[in-house]
Amino acid sequence: MSSAWLLPEHIADVLPAQARRIEELRRSLLDRSRGYGFELIMPPLLEHLDSLLTGTGHELDLRTFKLVDQLSGRTLGLRADTTPQAARIDAHLLNRQGVTRLCYCGPVLHTRPSGLGSREPLQFGAEIFGHAGLEADLEVQELALDALQATGIDGLLIDLADARLVRGVLAGLPIEATQLQDVVAALSKKDAAVVESLSQGFPVETRRALRELLALYGGDEVLGAARRLLPQRALIGAALDDLQWLATHLRRDHPQVRLGFDLSDMSGYAYYSGTRFAVYGGASSDALVRGGRYDEVGAVFGRRRPAVGFSLDLKLLAEHAPNPPRASAVRAPWGEDLKLRAAVRRLRELGETVVCVLPGHENEGQEFDCDRELISIDDQWMLRSL
Repeated sequence: MSSAWLLPEHIADVLPAQARRIEELRRSLLDRSRGYGFELIMPPLLEHLDSLLTGTGHELDLRTFKLVDQLSGRTLGLRADTTPQAARIDAHLLNRQGVTRLCYCGPVLHTRPSGLGSREPLQFGAEIFGHAGLEADLEVQELALDALQATGIDGLLIDLADARLVRGVLAGLPIEATQLQDVVAALSKKDAAVVESLSQGFPVETRRALRELLALYGGDEVLGAARRLLPQRALIGAALDDLQWLATHLRRDHPQVRLGFDLSDMSGYAYYSGTRFAVYGGASSDALVRGGRYDEVGAVFGRRRPAVGFSLDLKLLAEHAPNPPRASAVRAPWGEDLKLRAAVRRLRELGETVVCVLPGHENEGQEFDCDRELISIDDQWMLRSL
């Protein structure tokens, strides 16, 4: 029999110092987004399952917890991703004609963890609806970079890719959905043997292009190589032109950020419709941010609108962001003296953290750095540095 205090696998409490860091990051990201004109939304944690999953594909279905509503008897889902909810809000509740910028921050739940991560990420995301041009793609990429730089994470690298490249390579080829999923998965893992096996029977040009995609990652030389080695098709050319445009602007405005290309990275292939990106930094081997264009996301809600955005897990971000110094605070004795209590209230109203030492607990530690204390001098309570 397991202990009552044990939590499920890959579910964990967040303790004080880490919780404070996550909250600071949350506020920083929301403030950055507001500076770009993004409006905050708070979708519900659960919805009718058909609303959560319509049009999202098999992968999200497998990641979604399901339960029965005791009021209606209908099947509900606990969201595994907030983007479909943002698309529903844009399509039905806001229903604006022009550009809509939305951001959100809240928990999502996954039936299985991604790698060794949590099954309860704290997802922050930002989405732009209503603009099909690359200006929107660039804006969300710049917001992602600005947000990460504000956390103090160094060594940022943004990798660019485009879902249209594989679609261009496979254009006109009769291929079953399951086989396509397997090919895309093998490309993402750069598993040449599996790609070769799965492409048996494909036209020679297609097989050669798939092999070339596996090696198309690195610096600026990648785009030139792609133009030479991939089929000369309009969809492929448009994707490479867009990647070049984005790279030019990112380099100009963010010279301190390294930029690369990984044209075989097809993570979330079924979801994305165009350019996509991942941002790495610090000591993390996993992407801290993933995003891109997904113009089909609102179609299932009866309103197909251009859409582009990104999301990240604040818990993962907090693990790799530099730890700030302990918060400055004032230590005060506990007492019933009216002047003491008034002094404590006044300091708190001024924004100070005042930790009252409860009787018998004078030597206990906590996350605050009490660098000053309240002391009584000539019947007046004064601050003194420690």
